[in-house]
Amino acid sequence: MGKTLTDIAQQLKDANKKVQLIYAFNGMGKTRLSREFKQLIAPKANGGEGNEEADTSELSRNKILYYNAFTEDLFYWDNDLEEDVEPKLRIQPNTFTDWVLKDQGQDRNVITTFQRYTHDKLTPRFNEEYKIKGADDKEVTIKAFSEVTFTMERGDATPSGILKLSKGEQSNFIWSLFYTLLELVIDVLNVAEPRNRESREFDELEYVFIDDPVSSLDENHLIQLAVDLAQLVKSSDSEIKFVITTHNPLFYNVLHNEFDRDDGNYKKKGFNKYRMTKLDDGSHELINQPNDSPFSYHLFLKSELEKAIESGQLSKYHFNFLRNILEKTSTFLGYKKWGDLLPRTEDGRTNSYEARIINISSHSKHAGEEVADLTEDDKRVLRYLVNEISTTYRFRQSES
Repeated sequence: MGKTLTDIAQQLKDANKKVQLIYAFNGMGKTRLSREFKQLIAPKANGGEGNEEADTSELSRNKILYYNAFTEDLFYWDNDLEEDVEPKLRIQPNTFTDWVLKDQGQDRNVITTFQRYTHDKLTPRFNEEYKIKGADDKEVTIKAFSEVTFTMERGDATPSGILKLSKGEQSNFIWSLFYTLLELVIDVLNVAEPRNRESREFDELEYVFIDDPVSSLDENHLIQLAVDLAQLVKSSDSEIKFVITTHNPLFYNVLHNEFDRDDGNYKKKGFNKYRMTKLDDGSHELINQPNDSPFSYHLFLKSELEKAIESGQLSKYHFNFLRNILEKTSTFLGYKKWGDLLPRTEDGRTNSYEARIINISSHSKHAGEEVADLTEDDKRVLRYLVNEISTTYRFRQSES
């Protein structure tokens, strides 16, 4: 029987481990789980649902520090196209960025971290305080560190014009702010005697919950981020505990390998790995992953495909699963194209319809998440291809 996300949040709390790592597809409820977990650890005093300023104030000085999609809501682009104003990323008033940028003066560290995961010439610039005239001609003060502009530094040290970031670059910038805060917190709490700490603001901190910080990162930067995060977490000598969720199998596996390495006293405090799934009735399940090996993503996809075939609950996104399996298998076997693994006709050619339906179904904008009905012929093709590929390349059969 499945559990609610509140039940799973309680399960994570009861586990009492230093690090808990969770893999789940997009749409499985990772962000909602982070909210449920936060509510369990530090219930809102005012009961104001959706009040991110209240959340962030509590976040920066109380029992739980968390990064998720709601953290990104503190930032938004000002695109004044009518006045042809250069684009700037505005920061909504909050104590999270105020503490990092104003109180601790960590803007340089934020910039360095951001450049490590994007491009060493892509440079954020935080504004100083300035005044403008409002709509009624009254003077309005724009506070320092409330806006960010971005330029690409050229080889001759002259900057480019003001740039607007991609969604992935924007996520990396926001993560860099959070990561800088996390470095500060761990450094402060690593001083064993509270009265000797430079700040007492985090004395009650119990948990850090990190939900998917790897949007749109290329593989090299993703691996760098995972290694950096794991090393930072392992450097923590205090009693704070970490929950990390992700939909990215590479990020999961790098973290798995880093956390599974026995260096010093870290592992004595415990490390759990899970996979979270959503059941047909909308409830959830948290499944323990083996301790002796990382997560084999393509095998998990194959297992999910076989379950869907057995139940008859096939949807368009299952073709995306199949394409993913083919891509990983072709790379491992040394084929240039995943289509080379498809079954051959009597004249040695692949079936153009089979390749085309995989392409069309897996290239939809939301192919990994949408639930679209398939025709009976589409379902037949999917069942046939899964069976042929499993047999031809001798995949180990899933255990029942």
